[in-house]
Amino acid sequence: MSKFGFTRKTVWQYFLIFLGSFIVSAGFILFISPYKFVPGGVYGISIMIHHLTQGMFQHFPDGLPIGVVSLCMDVPLTILGTKILGPHFGVKTVVGFMSMSVCTSMLEYFYGYAPLVENQPLLSAIFGGVLLGVGSGIVFKAQATTGGTDIVAAILSKYTRLPLGKLQIAVDTVVVFISLVAFQNWAIPMFSLIVIYINGKVIDIILQGMSVQKALIIISEKHDEIRSKIIKDMDRGGTYLQGHGMFENAEKHVIFTVLDRKEVEIMKDYIRETDPLAFMAVLDASEVLGEGFKSITEKSNSF
Repeated sequence: MSKFGFTRKTVWQYFLIFLGSFIVSAGFILFISPYKFVPGGVYGISIMIHHLTQGMFQHFPDGLPIGVVSLCMDVPLTILGTKILGPHFGVKTVVGFMSMSVCTSMLEYFYGYAPLVENQPLLSAIFGGVLLGVGSGIVFKAQATTGGTDIVAAILSKYTRLPLGKLQIAVDTVVVFISLVAFQNWAIPMFSLIVIYINGKVIDIILQGMSVQKALIIISEKHDEIRSKIIKDMDRGGTYLQGHGMFENAEKHVIFTVLDRKEVEIMKDYIRETDPLAFMAVLDASEVLGEGFKSITEKSNSF
């Protein structure tokens, strides 16, 4: 630890916050804002204000800067959130929304407001959503947020007792449909919903990884043969769970194991030949930690 209290991990996390913020800002400026997409949040509102104020101010003929407008909303939202919810929003949240504002303002000043790809709204929605997801995922990996309407959702959750995740979706959906009133164009909220969907999926991939593992639950009278196949041929492990059949209340051996996609197909063929009456459920395993896969220590130290 340095004399200023910064560890190497802390410095790395702040670097990730800035990197993620820059990527999100690039998504907004290069792909999202030029087509007036409004993917919820403070930046969705800022994009609306930017386009609606074009030509209104002499010093800002292109409209009020997105980065400045977002900062003007994030600061009071964070103060309000701290007052109502307590000191819930740490230094990283402040660094997050400040980084977003700085990066967005830099891109506005040095690049401008033209779309990176002309006359390609669908392509821009896709790539914009990807950049937003990648950048947000990196910021979340650094255990930070970029502030915004998630603070509004947290305040509403306190008073309504409704789930925070659902309230965040509700708040962003309201922002999206305000864009319909603002721009009088049905295509804008439709494209914005595409951006939101892709953004969410990419964040999941960044946080959980592109797992190819599948969790298998197998119930079979030939459990010994299946166990041997898993351990000896596939060099995998598993666990026996004790269960009882619901119809006859007979004792059952339940095998729980995790295999990759190719191994799942091999196992299906083997069980089909060994015990056609077996029961097998194949589940998506978004993340697998432990012996034989990524260790929990690796996971905690990643990013």
